[in-house]
Amino acid sequence: MIAISLDKAFAESGVSVRLGCVSARVEPRRAHEALERTLDWEVSRQSRDLQQHPVSDVPQVAATRQAYRALGKDPSRYRPASEALLRRIMDGKGVPRVNTAVDTGNLISLRTGHAVGVYDLAAVSPPVRLRPGADGESYEAIGRGPFNVACLPVLADAKGPFGSPSSDSTRTMVSLRTRHILLVLFAFGATADLDRDLGFAAASIGAYLDGQQVESAIIASRAA
Repeated sequence: MIAISLDKAFAESGVSVRLGCVSARVEPRRAHEALERTLDWEVSRQSRDLQQHPVSDVPQVAATRQAYRALGKDPSRYRPASEALLRRIMDGKGVPRVNTAVDTGNLISLRTGHAVGVYDLAAVSPPVRLRPGADGESYEAIGRGPFNVACLPVLADAKGPFGSPSSDSTRTMVSLRTRHILLVLFAFGATADLDRDLGFAAASIGAYLDGQQVESAIIASRAA
């Protein structure tokens, strides 16, 4: 497992954060029939659930939004990716299909409620640290262009920030050529059963990405 640390700024801001991390050797494909069926089922389930309560009531979404506010970021302008996925479903837009690495990450996010990042480890330069984005920091985000990460929780390596709970960078994005991934569940607050969620993530990588050499770890920090 690649080394990842948490900046003390989270505890100092009153933010409890844990990272559920899975690394694996993988074989992404354009599509996977069983994954397609499972995603369709999950979208239907979420669509039914969202008729009963708003997205903002999902505990993991609410905790992430609270963390953003504590760090000085407006969660209504920079929505967590998990919230954005659920809002797509609520609006009847479904979940886009990209490749089995991205699609597996979306399935894990929908099932667990956490924002999930999937990164090509060949493009990551250790060490990696989760820290608040600095003023003026940005990166080229997937499908979004230049993305302001100031005050967002960001994963940063020796080359700078590359991922956040809102949007990931093109520098470390996964593709059909990716052979080694790092998948991260961003868990804020203290209510989520991250051991269970991490188990589901590891099992999904094995089932839909032919995952080998699968390693899991939880990296934790508590609010001061």
